[in-house]
Amino acid sequence: MNYVLAIVAQFNNGSEDVTIKARGKAISRAIDVAEIVRRRFVQEASVKDVKIDTEVLTGDGGVIANVSSIVIYLAR
Repeated sequence: MNYVLAIVAQFNNGSEDVTIKARGKAISRAIDVAEIVRRRFVQEASVKDVKIDTEVLTGDGGVIANVSSIVIYLAR
């Protein structure tokens, strides 16, 4: 709910666009947050765009892992 309240506060402060970013296991939480905001709190908000990607995490020894990421753009 903290993420939902932060997004609602951004819309209430006059923002027309809000970006939600998540990686790995947090992707499902980002989707849930976007849907809760759209359906319960800011009904006039809509999903403007969704981008998915795979990020390569590197360390001293080279590539550590590939991590999925998502960016959700909400617009009023």
